[in-house]
Amino acid sequence: MIVKIIKGVWFLSLLTAIAVLLYSYASFPEDIQVREGAQMQTVTRNGFFYAILGLLAVFNSLVFVVTKIMGEQDPFFRIWFYGLVVLFNLFIVVSLQFFNLYNSAERFDYDRIGYIIYGSVGLILLWALLLPLKMILKKFSRKQIVIPD
Repeated sequence: MIVKIIKGVWFLSLLTAIAVLLYSYASFPEDIQVREGAQMQTVTRNGFFYAILGLLAVFNSLVFVVTKIMGEQDPFFRIWFYGLVVLFNLFIVVSLQFFNLYNSAERFDYDRIGYIIYGSVGLILLWALLLPLKMILKKFSRKQIVIPD
């Protein structure tokens, strides 16, 4: 049951990421500034759109590949992997909103949004550590079988 719920959350996060990508694409200028200062770098709107769309396609299609390879063997691994992809989609949404805000003509204190971006990366790293931690705990907490006399 939990696998079905997390699968639904994954699908909604994918739809949200695609909707935010389309909205951002419509509001971006022709050249998107990705870095400022002495080495100011810009990317075309189309190149940025297709790069993010490619990233979304690769990471979200991994869900189908991993499900096909693993099958129904370990439900914890499936839940963990779906959650990892959901958090990746969240990071893409936050990043797209940052680039959208950064390339708009509005004045904004960009230091405030840094916590959200670093927080989404921190969530991905924390979630990625859950599987090895579970495997280590499972290895050391094997129960001994006691046979009564």
